[in-house]
Amino acid sequence: MKRLIVLAAVSASLMASACITVIDADSDDHVGWHGQNAQPFDGAREDCRARTGRNEHSDAFAACMAEKGWTRGEH
Repeated sequence: MKRLIVLAAVSASLMASACITVIDADSDDHVGWHGQNAQPFDGAREDCRARTGRNEHSDAFAACMAEKGWTRGEH
């Protein structure tokens, strides 16, 4: 029985860790980034800022982040 409880706890934590939400503190609006099996957020954001001229509200920036596993949506 103990093994079943431990297995259930480990499984739940692994399933929860696959989906990540990041609230962008640099942003004025209340929109966060959601990633599933995504690249680390800070590195992805910096790379996309460099590639798109730092305009985080552009379609190009959103497309770049999507390539890295991140999508933006309202809370």
